[in-house]
Amino acid sequence: MTHELPWIVSVADLASLQRAAENAAAENARHRAAAREAARALENPEQLTAERLQELEAQLAAEDERLRTAPIEGRPVRVADVRWYLDGRSGEEAYEGGHIPGAVFVDLDFMLAAPASPEEGRHPLPMEERFAAAMEISGIAEDTLVIAYDDASGASASRLVWLLRATGHQAAVLDGGLPAWVAAHGEDALEAGPDETEPEESGAFAAAPFEDSWLADIDETQETASSGGVVLDARAPQRYRGEEEPVDPRAGHIPGARNLFHRDLIDEHGLFRTPEQIRARLTEAGVDPEAQETPIVYCGSGVTATHEIVALASAGVRARLYPGSWSQYSATDRPAATD
Repeated sequence: MTHELPWIVSVADLASLQRAAENAAAENARHRAAAREAARALENPEQLTAERLQELEAQLAAEDERLRTAPIEGRPVRVADVRWYLDGRSGEEAYEGGHIPGAVFVDLDFMLAAPASPEEGRHPLPMEERFAAAMEISGIAEDTLVIAYDDASGASASRLVWLLRATGHQAAVLDGGLPAWVAAHGEDALEAGPDETEPEESGAFAAAPFEDSWLADIDETQETASSGGVVLDARAPQRYRGEEEPVDPRAGHIPGARNLFHRDLIDEHGLFRTPEQIRARLTEAGVDPEAQETPIVYCGSGVTATHEIVALASAGVRARLYPGSWSQYSATDRPAATD
């Protein structure tokens, strides 16, 4: 690892990052304190001399450059538990029953999504300010490396990783999630009880828009699929074919979309498949992984589509997210296919 965190990290990688962060904790605290003091002073520029204003701006610019160019080893690390269940089970209760020591619980429904509606889908993207506040509550600041996990091979943890990366932050999915960590450290090493994470102070995580080039809306997704472009449906084949639909208004898929089930990019051990295997799965789905076109990916509500996007990114294939996904599309009178 150098300046960029890979999209997926192993349990061993996590341990290495945590050790490096512990060794650099004092230096990180010093840099953070200086940067925040400068930022607070700049909140009232009228009280500063021109010379002091220039000095503080240069200080913050230097800190931004340091974060951009410094090796990731030694950066603060926050492990995030993003367990979430479509069947209504409580991710928080699962967290309290046993989690990676020091992990924060991140509630997908309330922290990583705006309120559901037929117009926007079951998990619309959160408002920028709300997402920033959720990250601060979770002990995440601008310079934090976030390693997210769940117990479903990254299916829900990928949502947090995608949101962070789409706002310019460093984040990765823990390969194999909680089962892989337990296999390496033992179940007795888990920590139980409620989340006691200390929040970051206000302003520690800047609100920023989600990168527009990472997104596609309902109109572009439908048009791309209908014109022969690459749109991938990450849901299970039976939902894609319209044989069953457990949660959304209609069964089927967007006409022209191709099915690449996100779980097919995970191996029998619950780990992400190799880049070569993922690219082979793309080819089997009728997509040329060498093509210049950027696929659009959707699922039921914009959660497991990010899982597929993480897997594709690990194989060197960039993809875009249609956030509303089938939960938004199926609530309209637009055509649906069941072939």
